[in-house]
Amino acid sequence: MEFISMIAEGFMGLFSAGGEQFVSWVTGIIPTLVCLMTAINSVIKLIGEEKVENFARKITKYTICRYTVLPILAVICLGNPMCYTFGRFVEEKYKPAYYDAAVSFVHPVTGLFPHANAGELFVYMGISAGITTLGLNTGELAIRYFIVGVIVIFIRGLLTEKIFAILTRNKA
Repeated sequence: MEFISMIAEGFMGLFSAGGEQFVSWVTGIIPTLVCLMTAINSVIKLIGEEKVENFARKITKYTICRYTVLPILAVICLGNPMCYTFGRFVEEKYKPAYYDAAVSFVHPVTGLFPHANAGELFVYMGISAGITTLGLNTGELAIRYFIVGVIVIFIRGLLTEKIFAILTRNKA
């Protein structure tokens, strides 16, 4: 009987933990995202949706801008997960590659812009603690992370674009 009771308690504990997590989202990240979405949409409306889309289309014509400038601006300005909404400015065939570039940049930016992805901050802080223990400069680490991150997102964007093109070509 005690074994069945433990299983039942564990089973209900799982759902209680899920409920607590849900409440933390409702009181934490969801209002923040709604405010960010409202602010960004307001800025876009003030500037003019057509002007913003034209600017984004102009810069995303160039592969290097599509997989560096746009994801960098999105991650720094909006943070994770709101940065993915900038994909709306990219042509449909480039959206998977843009997403790959943006999702790959939310960690390397953390050292310089911790607000961009607070969830990844613990990883950077752990590494920087080791660097500090060695007596090395964490600022240099953050800059190196950022630079390597830009290189990686560009490569990933290119590769994902090519893979997506091959997959969609074979499907047709």
